[in-house]
Amino acid sequence: MSIVSRGFQGRRSDERHRLPPGQYLERGFPVLSIGPTPDVAPADWSFELGGLVAAPQRWSYEDLLGLPAETPTRDIHCVTKWSKLDTTWRGVSLDTLLGAAQPDETARYALVSGFDGYTTNLPLADLRDGQAWLVHEFEGQPLEAEHGGPVRLLVPHLYLWKSAKWVSGIELLADDRQGFWERGGYHDYGDPWREQRYQGD
Repeated sequence: MSIVSRGFQGRRSDERHRLPPGQYLERGFPVLSIGPTPDVAPADWSFELGGLVAAPQRWSYEDLLGLPAETPTRDIHCVTKWSKLDTTWRGVSLDTLLGAAQPDETARYALVSGFDGYTTNLPLADLRDGQAWLVHEFEGQPLEAEHGGPVRLLVPHLYLWKSAKWVSGIELLADDRQGFWERGGYHDYGDPWREQRYQGD
């Protein structure tokens, strides 16, 4: 006879079911980046949305805080094979920002930039329809610099390298243009459930 209650077993089973192939459950929040953490004070932070748009936009940190905010709770998945479940953030939906900039009908891709010189690419469609946010809080607290604060991009349905830390801008493009890790051999899209870690996966 088992001494473990069915409820406890069910919880563990549910967690395993939510892990993409090849991932393990992480209770902490590992810090990974391409270099030193940049020192970006909220007063110095700004974000530009340009490229193939009718109305290029620029927001300061104060501007961002003045926009309608959402509090998404999502699982996140790192290409280094850890996953963290039920993470809660607060920020502004990319739908709101894109609505202000009015993307051209020829815009199909986005090239995201960070204050540290980091870039990453993804289809514009993956920033729409409640799939992506500019977030400034994590678990009810201002986002720490080591995790991308004061503001990072959050695109939780893709591997976390697509969620650029210290985000500074997005350029909308007609054609795809690889970012930092993609030029180094990482997958152009990065779907955790299809294990798209590297080119050819």
